[in-house]
Amino acid sequence: MIRNLAFAVLAIASLAACATSTPYQPAEAGGGYGFSEQRIEANRYRITFRGNSLTTRETVENSLLFRAAELTLQNGFDYFIVVENETEANKSYRSTTEPAFFGHYYFGHPGYYYAFPYYAYGFGWGYPYESYTREYTRYSAIAFVTMHKGEKPADNPHAFDAREVENNLRSVVLGTPTGS
Repeated sequence: MIRNLAFAVLAIASLAACATSTPYQPAEAGGGYGFSEQRIEANRYRITFRGNSLTTRETVENSLLFRAAELTLQNGFDYFIVVENETEANKSYRSTTEPAFFGHYYFGHPGYYYAFPYYAYGFGWGYPYESYTREYTRYSAIAFVTMHKGEKPADNPHAFDAREVENNLRSVVLGTPTGS
């Protein structure tokens, strides 16, 4: 009994974990979803954020900018310039053709059943009427950034003040702190 209850709780927790958008986390901790970066030069990075199919494009792009701001400040710089960036949408499709519960009358041993044809074909219940295709979109954003000290150049629209970005996107990316 306790073993069955533990299994049920574990199954529900696993499903709940799958039903949320990608949190702000290192990609290694999130099974490939989250942020990663590669240092190219002392002040140049390639930063990536990959989201699962429940993560919006806006969330992916905000998380990438937030990571760029974090890295800039961690490395002792004040602002960063996005030299190149791209957001890619990876679409996939899944189809199912499982018959509906109402299309079958289960009798006796598992695996034996009798179909009611008027349910399965007359009213659109059961195979092939219960088939559908669902689209899944996963967004990935990548940016090449250079980091600099001093005041952000006002005439460069690709330059971002790291402290301002971090302050403005913190609640969007990390959520509202508890107790606030």
